[in-house]
Amino acid sequence: MLKRTVFFISDGTGITAGALGKLLEHFPGTNFTQVRLPFSDTLDKIKHAQEDILKAAEVDGGRPVVIMSLGNIELRNALKQSNAYFIDLFNTFIDPLGLELDQQPLTGAGIAHSVMGTKYNDRMEAVNFTLNHDDGMTNSGLEEAQVILIGVSRCGKTPTSVYLAMQFGIKAANYPLIPEDFERGSLPAVLHKHLDKIFGLTIKPERLHAVRNERRSGSFYASLDNCRKEITTAENLMRDAGITWADSTSRSVEELSAIIMEKTRKHV
Repeated sequence: MLKRTVFFISDGTGITAGALGKLLEHFPGTNFTQVRLPFSDTLDKIKHAQEDILKAAEVDGGRPVVIMSLGNIELRNALKQSNAYFIDLFNTFIDPLGLELDQQPLTGAGIAHSVMGTKYNDRMEAVNFTLNHDDGMTNSGLEEAQVILIGVSRCGKTPTSVYLAMQFGIKAANYPLIPEDFERGSLPAVLHKHLDKIFGLTIKPERLHAVRNERRSGSFYASLDNCRKEITTAENLMRDAGITWADSTSRSVEELSAIIMEKTRKHV
């Protein structure tokens, strides 16, 4: 397999450069070694980065890939003296857009946290809300939730909720459907007044069995028969309440989040 080193170089946290790294997923035939160099905001740091790039090229036997988000044009030009393949956020995307809009783009570190989409502080507030409302931890402030995810235990509610908060600033709570709900034959009472912003997750019994077995091997909780019964009952509860749900078995959190945002967009 082809081997290449990828450098993520930024004058800030590197979150934006890291996001561009999703491009690498289109090339599964290459083994990428990732090196992150955030806060590269001086010529001395750029010089050290150049040295690392040179060493990586010698080891790999091929040019490293450099994904960069450097607002300072002097630092950008200095880094590009290295022998590497560059994916430059500013030269490729920001500067041409500035020409089209006839505007001078902002170039300071951290600009992407506030310019595109939800502000960084809003995302952090959403993350705090989501963590505090994970797994039905509290009912306090539930009216602030923009999305409430429900489903059986271990079907993917928590990672999906956290992704919605971190990427989109959405205050997402989540509630597990538990045996008491199944015996009662209805959703938890606290959720009844929030039905319009509830979204359900389900999962294939075999996958749930495997996930639960990793946590509590050989238990009734993890048994395939119990998983089947819980999933069937949970889907019936959601169907009776008129709640839309999606199957998380083979979907990534990115895919699930896109579906959830589409279905609940009037709240987010």
